Amino acid sequence: MSEIPAQAHQAHVSGEAWNDSLWHSSPPGSIYDYIKVASFSIGPDGLIDQWSLRAEELFGLSAAEAVGRDPVDAFMPPELRPGAHRRVAEILDGKEWTGLIPFRIPDGDGEHGVAEIYVMPTQTETAERAALCVVVDVRALRRIESDLAASQAIFGQSPFGFLLFGTDLTVQRANRRFATVFGGGVEEHRGRTVHDYLPPHEADRMAEALRRVLETGDSVTDLRITGAAPGSRDNRHWSINLYRVHGGNGLPIGVAGLGTDVTRRHLAAREAAGVRRNLALLNEAGHRIGNSLDLETTARELLDVTVPGFCDLAAVDLYQGLLLGDDDRDRPARPHGPGVPSLPGGGPGRAPSAPLRRVAFASAVSDAPLSGPGPGALVAVGEVHRYPPGSPGTLALRTARTRLLEGAAAEDLIQSTLVVPLVAHDTVVGLAQFSRTKGSEPFGERDRAVAVELAARAAVCIDNARLYRREHERALILQRSLLPPGDPAAAGLDIACRYLPGNAATEVGGDWFDVIELPGHRTALVVGDVMGRGLRAAVAMGELRTAVRTLALLDLEPAEVLTALDEVARGLGTPGGSQQASRAALQSRDADRNDLSEVYLATCVYAVYDPVTRRCTIANAGHMPPVLVEPAEPGGPPRPALLLEVPPGMPLGVGGEPFEEVEVDLPEGALLALYTDGLVESRDHPLEEGLRGLREALADPVRPLEDVCDHVLSSLHTRHGEDDIALLLARVQGLPIDAVGDWQLPREARSVGRARELARAKLPAWGLEGLLDTTELLVSELVTNALRYGEGEIRLRLLLDRTLVCEVWDGNLVQPRRRRARDTDEGGRGLQLVGLLSAGWGTRRTHRGKTVWFELPLPGVAGEAVAELSAEQLLSMYG
Repeated sequence: MSEIPAQAHQAHVSGEAWNDSLWHSSPPGSIYDYIKVASFSIGPDGLIDQWSLRAEELFGLSAAEAVGRDPVDAFMPPELRPGAHRRVAEILDGKEWTGLIPFRIPDGDGEHGVAEIYVMPTQTETAERAALCVVVDVRALRRIESDLAASQAIFGQSPFGFLLFGTDLTVQRANRRFATVFGGGVEEHRGRTVHDYLPPHEADRMAEALRRVLETGDSVTDLRITGAAPGSRDNRHWSINLYRVHGGNGLPIGVAGLGTDVTRRHLAAREAAGVRRNLALLNEAGHRIGNSLDLETTARELLDVTVPGFCDLAAVDLYQGLLLGDDDRDRPARPHGPGVPSLPGGGPGRAPSAPLRRVAFASAVSDAPLSGPGPGALVAVGEVHRYPPGSPGTLALRTARTRLLEGAAAEDLIQSTLVVPLVAHDTVVGLAQFSRTKGSEPFGERDRAVAVELAARAAVCIDNARLYRREHERALILQRSLLPPGDPAAAGLDIACRYLPGNAATEVGGDWFDVIELPGHRTALVVGDVMGRGLRAAVAMGELRTAVRTLALLDLEPAEVLTALDEVARGLGTPGGSQQASRAALQSRDADRNDLSEVYLATCVYAVYDPVTRRCTIANAGHMPPVLVEPAEPGGPPRPALLLEVPPGMPLGVGGEPFEEVEVDLPEGALLALYTDGLVESRDHPLEEGLRGLREALADPVRPLEDVCDHVLSSLHTRHGEDDIALLLARVQGLPIDAVGDWQLPREARSVGRARELARAKLPAWGLEGLLDTTELLVSELVTNALRYGEGEIRLRLLLDRTLVCEVWDGNLVQPRRRRARDTDEGGRGLQLVGLLSAGWGTRRTHRGKTVWFELPLPGVAGEAVAELSAEQLLSMYG
């Protein structure tokens, strides 16, 4: 079998494809899909000799019933048959005829229809006359005519653009409205595609939608397309509806598209959306701006609201003086015309050229800093800068009016910028910039109004933050000045402390602690808490702390200190002081009336530690109990922390109840913790849980005290934002035995010489030979006074720590009083001598008498030296 050449084979295949397409059924949309054409033929004898299937459908007669019959008799009414026979005869004579003929409708219950018939004379193979008849139901024709008229009315007279796309997605037909918009005549649009009308990206969207509708039959409703009409640069917005069109045989013949110009609707909707967006933006600004009383945070809150909802980039600059607290709003400002806010443009006010600091920056498109409005270098957050003279920033600051900058350079990212001064109470506090990049919609007048409103809200919040910062700093200075400076030091104690304010916003409260040096190297440890917070509590705390220090100088017992302090607290809210408060309380009790004076209540624990005896005397006024952790035995487990059983007493300011005190012996290495309730009490857990957590955190007293403080604060769920926290830790060290000299002296004259001998023997062992003469002299004076004016045995004690302390005890409660001796007096100059030669001296009562003491600085310590009396000082004691 010979092979067919490739070209011949290809031609053969192409021919087959052409034959298949040629002899294929009628294409979609053929007229025969809508009009059912029937045919039959009449032979030379005037009878039907051929009858089509369509004729069977139209006339309701089968071929068996029709062939061989007279066509007139077959389907025409009897009254029309005579004329019909004559017409058939004319046709057989060779005459063509077209006309309407009535016929009986099959299954029509006697109804008649009208058919249009076209009769064409024919000849048989024997040259005899015959006829071919083509019949169409007139009803179908009338329906087509009506549909065409309606289609033409809708398609041609529609106020909307109408297109009919073929299956190849080219325009088959366009109406006049479409041609009016896109130019040219109706016929000129035939054969075009959507790419001839729309920008590429929109044309691709439209073509994809047409393809999808043609393939699936799913309609597309309100497809939004944007493009410009020919000869116009303004974009128009159309709403496109697409649906598939089918032929009479049910096959798709194309896609119909109806376009409505919705540009005005789009602009109105965008306008309404812009108004809603701006209202929502202002509402959000009201909720989110000003939640903090921090200047920088408030500026960042403004940018959080505006980027990216309002603009693409934004920055806030505030005057440097305002941030540093140098700004004073009470200074007068110079007005700049009617209706313009008063501005510090010169004189005592702040000049627009004053330095500013960029406090906040936000960007939705880039992390690069935003330059100042107009030409200038980029400004980073935290950088201090000035706007050049005549720049938009300087003009906005000087006039307090918003400026809109348009027409950025082609290489610049920014397209439009609003420069908005921040005006609060008629004074400019800074500047805000809002910028939109290329591709975003430029700022309009409505945007300008929104920016001014946003800036005004932020400016008021910033000014409130400025005022708060000023007052807060003053209160903070007050409070910090009332707390112990640096690391407190005490004899025989290792001290560590912590103070945490209630929160970063207030940082001013009524908690306090103090470490007070007392005579005899003793130390008073104080922790207190004024109920309430803020400046009022801080002031009350300051008064109570000052009162505690004053009372401590009197060297009173802890219970006596709290009793006196209670009187002070009761007098804080009364103009007349504590005595007036006591009288008012009595009157109120007698008359059954409430005292309307402001009440100040506080809790306090006051402890006095003696490093010689390692004994601590504690009194409590409604405060949390101290915690004691004793050291573990060598090689043994740690001992549990204990809550000391100190009678709590009533808070300071209540009055009427006595305070009790307890004495606790503290072993070497023991840890004593004083604290306020903010450390252990919270609304999230009960007090017992907080106390248990504190005891567990203090279970290891061996580690350094600073580490213990940090461990306590980190391990407890303090939630200290709810309340202030004060924590004071003291580790017991005690004075070494060889640093104490303690002797009992009999009540006899030779005890004066014995006291001098003891002092002269003890000081060289301590390396204090330089203090021998002074100490011997002053000890002699104090023992002499005890013999002359005191009672009972005499006790002499020398203590060596950071200073040398000498104490002389006796059993008489009457305390000596320093006086100036007259010229004729033989005595009375001993205490004058003690006061002149010592660094300090004093007396205090004890349970069994009194103690008189003096203190001498150690040679070479802190540059101090033992005082030496001049001749003038000695003579002054004798007049």
